[in-house]
Amino acid sequence: MIRASVIALALWAAPAAAQEVTPDSIPRGQQDYHAAAAGAYRLDPAHSAVQARVPHMGFSVSVFRFGAVSGQLDWNPDDPTQSRLEAEVEIASIMTPVAGFAEILTGPDYLDGAANPTARFAADSFAAESPTQGKVSGQLTLLGQTRPATFDVTLIGAGKGYTGDESGNPIIRDLIGIHARTQIDPQAHGMNEFFTDPITIEIDAEFARQE
Repeated sequence: MIRASVIALALWAAPAAAQEVTPDSIPRGQQDYHAAAAGAYRLDPAHSAVQARVPHMGFSVSVFRFGAVSGQLDWNPDDPTQSRLEAEVEIASIMTPVAGFAEILTGPDYLDGAANPTARFAADSFAAESPTQGKVSGQLTLLGQTRPATFDVTLIGAGKGYTGDESGNPIIRDLIGIHARTQIDPQAHGMNEFFTDPITIEIDAEFARQE
C-alpha cells in the first residue's frame, strides 16, 4: 500500500539526531474505545473494506468487495449513545474475480447502479457492551429501499496512530479501527429472486480524527 510505504520511509529516513525508531516506539491501537478523543472523524478508504458474503443458492458463498467507501463519525467516548455515523458505498465499485460479472451485477437486473448509485447507512443508536464490543443500529438504504439494520461491532484499536494528511504525508492523529458485521434480507431490499438467503455484510474501517 502506497500510504504505508510513505510512512515507513518517513520513519526510517529521519535524521540521525532524531529519536531512534523501534517497534515499541511506534504508536499502536489500544483495546479501549475511550482511547480515541471526542471529535469529528473521517473514514480512511485506504484502510477500509466493505464485503458482501452472498450464498450461492445453498452450494457456496461468493465474496464481493466494494472499493469506494466514505463516511463520517462524530465520536463521543464519554457517552457513545451521543455519537453519530453516516457511511456510503458506491455500487459501481463492486469487485469480483469473474471477468465481466461486475458489470452484470451493477446492471438493472441486479444492483441497478444507474438508478441507485450508492448504498447508505445512517446510524441512530450506539450501544457499548464493553470497551471493545457493541452494537450500532440505524437505517440501511440499498436499491432505494430503506430498512433497519444492526451491526455487531468489535473494536480493533483506538488512540494515537499514524495516518496521512490530505497530501498523503504521514502524521499522528486519533484513530478508531473497527470490524462490523450484519445480515440483511435481500428480498426486503427488492433484490433479484435468485437472492433469498440472508446476505452477510462485513466492514473493516479505520476513522481518523479531523483537525
